[in-house]
Amino acid sequence: MSIDEFRVDIPQSELDELHTRLDQTRWPDELPGVGWAYGVPRDYLQELAQYWRNEYDWRKAEAELNQWEQFTTTIDGTRVHFAHLRSPEPDATPLLITHGWPGSIVEFQAIAGPLTDPRAHGGDPAAAFHLVMPSIPGFTLSGPTRETGWEGKRVARAFAELMERLGYDQYGVQGGDWGAWISRELGRIHPERVIGVHLNLIPGSGATTEPTDEELAQLEPAERERAWASWRRFQSWSKERQGYAELQSTRPQTLAYALTDSPVGQLAWIAEKFEEWSDGPIDRDHLLTNVSLYWFTRTAGSAARIYYERAHAPYYGQPIEPSRTPTALADFAQENFIPLRHIAAATNNIVRWTSYPSGGHFAALEQPELLVADIRAFFSELG
Repeated sequence: MSIDEFRVDIPQSELDELHTRLDQTRWPDELPGVGWAYGVPRDYLQELAQYWRNEYDWRKAEAELNQWEQFTTTIDGTRVHFAHLRSPEPDATPLLITHGWPGSIVEFQAIAGPLTDPRAHGGDPAAAFHLVMPSIPGFTLSGPTRETGWEGKRVARAFAELMERLGYDQYGVQGGDWGAWISRELGRIHPERVIGVHLNLIPGSGATTEPTDEELAQLEPAERERAWASWRRFQSWSKERQGYAELQSTRPQTLAYALTDSPVGQLAWIAEKFEEWSDGPIDRDHLLTNVSLYWFTRTAGSAARIYYERAHAPYYGQPIEPSRTPTALADFAQENFIPLRHIAAATNNIVRWTSYPSGGHFAALEQPELLVADIRAFFSELG
């Protein structure tokens, strides 16, 4: 039950080893003129690896992370790392923010200040939050896990326990990717504690089958068009981008050997997703801090296992269980899946839905101001 202070402090020997491995990279061949069609282009990755080796400053990134108060505690047999940022506003709303894969709490560096201290960032002090930002068990500083079974529902229960230990009886939750799945589940199982669920992705809300005439007839024209767009994007995803999830859902241990042994392999596995899933370039220092956390903690495999555990859980493939907790979506146009409100509303208590013309999967990195404003507006509306 103890909560211990924590600081990121990577030994210099780990940095030296990383540099040696980068210097000794064996580069594969590459077909000419194929761009990103076969995966990460070699020239792109060589330049990024060179920057990681010779220009990127881990110690600077480490110091920036250590500006946050961080802690660890053991919940359900595993160590959970989290940052806890208390607002200077005494009446601030507690808010649990959860990252996804292949992310980490690094994603939240641009939004943490405005959310905790709006007065210092030109915002209304009434819209302030005490932030709790955990690393998902198995991911980076909360990893590796040492036993099977750490799927999303178990993570949600662990995070509910974390908030109880911190003394927060009522709180909001926010997330995207796996963070959306975990946040929604937290709201579903604890509606008496979770005052609102703010998401930038709603699990299971996109089209996964071709829209039928009967379904389309019940929709307004704009939603019909969106249904077709959702179906087309899902088809493209299934054909071109689903492979990583299939591998992590079936053989995460085999993948772990390559990613834990080769920093360039780990870099390629994550950099591809940041490139393909974002609506515009991601700052490469942010990217490399994220990759470095996975590398130094050797958690490529244990983070991937969350896919395996979900795919082998008894509930996998079953209908989504409904949630009655008030839920909001910040809908960014270039998210991997296009959500459909009539599908989302069937299992979620949707009270706010705001669509934005740009932005992709990594909302806190790509559109921090819009995300902060949407979070503030939702919880202000809840009163």
